[in-house]
Amino acid sequence: MLVGVPKEIKNHEYRVGMVPSSVREMIHHGHQVIIETNAGAGIGFNDDAYRAAGAEIVDTAEEVFARADMIVKVKEPQPVECKMLREGQLLYTYLHLAPDPEQTKGLIESGCVAIAYETVTDTRGGLPLLAPMSEVAGRMSIQAGAHALEKAQGGRGTLLGGVPGVAPGKVLVIGGGVSGTNAARMAVGMGADVTILERNVDRMRYLDDVFKGTAKTVYSTVDALETLACEADLVVGAVLIPGAAAPKLIKRDLLKQMHDGSVVVDIAIDQGGCLETSRATTHADPTYIEEGVVHYCVANMPGGVARTSTFALNNVTLPFAIQLANRGYKKALAEDTHLRNGLNIHEGKVTYKAVADTLGYDYVSAEQAIGL
Repeated sequence: MLVGVPKEIKNHEYRVGMVPSSVREMIHHGHQVIIETNAGAGIGFNDDAYRAAGAEIVDTAEEVFARADMIVKVKEPQPVECKMLREGQLLYTYLHLAPDPEQTKGLIESGCVAIAYETVTDTRGGLPLLAPMSEVAGRMSIQAGAHALEKAQGGRGTLLGGVPGVAPGKVLVIGGGVSGTNAARMAVGMGADVTILERNVDRMRYLDDVFKGTAKTVYSTVDALETLACEADLVVGAVLIPGAAAPKLIKRDLLKQMHDGSVVVDIAIDQGGCLETSRATTHADPTYIEEGVVHYCVANMPGGVARTSTFALNNVTLPFAIQLANRGYKKALAEDTHLRNGLNIHEGKVTYKAVADTLGYDYVSAEQAIGL
């Protein structure tokens, strides 16, 4: 298979779909790889590093899309990229379609076969290709939130860890999944007063065991959310419904009751955000203020630490990429139900139910789409 890796073009996105070691592994399995020039420059890999791994360097994204059987990316294709996709071409990347009707329409019209990293599953019910970026985003949320709390950034002027004689800042983490757990871990490490809102009692038992009293768990109710959000200096929205739009848990009315200068970091912004007032921002202009509350809603948070993120992502995406290349996508999807769960669009049909339900498309199962 001819695998193509274009340079990412989203604002301040420096990650790359394949690092040189991944390229070498793909070639070791008998495939060819073409890389757009400077695709890895943002994380320290020049074209020569890719040539040494066996890749062919091409001058434009247009050539990558025109020649490749499978496109391996990081972020969802931008409108100009959707127009370069062709019928039957395999796209393997993050998609986050539920809150993005324009992208969904573009992928449907292209006729491509789109596999979303974020809906591939594993035997434990987890999301293995989303997990490393959730880890990164969770950890970043605290350092971003701590910075936004500084007075010069519009925040309350609170130091999360406090100092002797001054109480630490209060951090509320909504959701105790992968990103929420990592956010809580960082906040605890900084010395903050940390509370995690969660609904899964087994998960709360796990968190209680992990944190051993350094972070509190509270069962999530409307009352608990309202009470704790109004007390918090920093709120981290870390809720996830796989493949679906995030629920709007913090309404504007609640926002009005929160401390002026408090900060909300909405990790769920890729899926539309968990605040009524959330709108996607970029690393170039990451925050805005609504109702006196600083919002950090960067839609590609891990792109801010692109080198770490790229290696973490490649570690989990490469085995599936090789599987797709070795077997062809139909056979690979037929033989692996977890990879099949990643199929979101197939030649004009929406094959992920949460996306179809959210955006009003007819749903065709992945099994139907590939003829199982």
